[in-house]
Amino acid sequence: MKHVRGSTTFLKIVLLAMGIAVLALCIFVLPGIAGRDAEAHPETAYLQYPFLICAYLLCMPLFSALYQACKLLTYVEKGKTFSGGSVRALQIIKRCAITIIVCVAAGLLFGILWIGGDIAGVVMLVFICITVSSIIAACASIFQKVLQDAIDLQSQLDQTVII
Repeated sequence: MKHVRGSTTFLKIVLLAMGIAVLALCIFVLPGIAGRDAEAHPETAYLQYPFLICAYLLCMPLFSALYQACKLLTYVEKGKTFSGGSVRALQIIKRCAITIIVCVAAGLLFGILWIGGDIAGVVMLVFICITVSSIIAACASIFQKVLQDAIDLQSQLDQTVII
């Protein structure tokens, strides 16, 4: 059990570092990027605030997924991997990943329709984000199904032993 605790502690530290990095990006980097873009392109300066609002709203499902991943690791540490809480955490992670996919795709559509221009770099970043989020959603869905099947099988075995 000590090996599992060390591994989960390391993964929790990685999740915390990811959360701190995203928070620092939101607080320190994004406002600067939006301000510089507004100065460089005064004709689209009015878009800096909607951009920041959307970026901050997009961070909410990310932070929620990171929190649920920490909860899942806590269940693993406590030996409650095969529990309803683990299944719920994986379901929330899957939903957060799908929410991120939809929001990023909508942002790309907005960028193509209203901003136009040469946005090849942005399109590539969006496709990377969608691919990573899709992989996370698929893995969470598979793990959720496997855990739920294991829980159902265990409850059926418990019922047959009682009878």
